[in-house]
Amino acid sequence: LGQGVEIKITNDGTEDILVTVYDRTTNPARAVLTNQRINGFTSVPISLMGDATGRANLSWTATSADTASPKCGHADTVVSNADSVNVHADSSCSA
Repeated sequence: LGQGVEIKITNDGTEDILVTVYDRTTNPARAVLTNQRINGFTSVPISLMGDATGRANLSWTATSADTASPKCGHADTVVSNADSVNVHADSSCSA
């Protein structure tokens, strides 16, 4: 495995969200954030394990902090050092 990959997880909306991020470069995948509350338009720095090419695989899930009308979001992405990943909870949550 390569060097650490330093990125930012950014809430790209106005609503507070709860975010979980998994580093999928490692096997098994490891949680690097677990239900971290991120305020609107705020970023949280995290460090992932890089592969031989200096990139990292991550997956994220987000749920709205407002439990009255919950919204969800998720994605898998490949990142490089100093990237910013926009996270959001703007879709209906599957049961």
